[in-house]
Amino acid sequence: MTRNGFVSAVAAAGLALAVALPIVGHAQGKSQKQNGYNVAPVPLNTSGLNPALVGEGSYIVNAQGGCNDCHTAPSYAPGGDPFAGEPEAINQERYLAGGGIFGPFTSRNLTPRGNGLPAGLTLAQFIEAMRHGTDFKSSTPRILQVMPWPVYGKMNDRELEAIYEFLRAIPCIGSAMRCGS
Repeated sequence: MTRNGFVSAVAAAGLALAVALPIVGHAQGKSQKQNGYNVAPVPLNTSGLNPALVGEGSYIVNAQGGCNDCHTAPSYAPGGDPFAGEPEAINQERYLAGGGIFGPFTSRNLTPRGNGLPAGLTLAQFIEAMRHGTDFKSSTPRILQVMPWPVYGKMNDRELEAIYEFLRAIPCIGSAMRCGS
């Protein structure tokens, strides 16, 4: 092997290692929590919450789940729509506050109420909604429409609890009465 061939092989191996190390870190969960904090588009209040779950939940919601796409209306701030070739800027003023219209259905506000419960749901109710599509806001037993609960329902208990804990950490958006002010 020539010197240039050897240098190229070493450089390629170094590049492969540099690319693989972050993937290994994700697989082991080492950086998922920090990545969650890095991608959170709003300030988080972790007082009294499990910071590891908040970070993991933010990662699931913001880097994997695409919750903003339906539960923030509009999803992006003016001038911040990546689909229009603009640098991404999430609509912080309406982040996860619902209002997305899908035919006869409107996405729900997921932000915490004055009592701290996301969408006003307990953890058990949230898991039930995510696993079985139970609509707790309807006066008659219904199944959530449009919401891809059959997909999210396949998450394990820790992942659903992490999402819930993250939703507890985001700002309440809505009326002063709803937010407990």
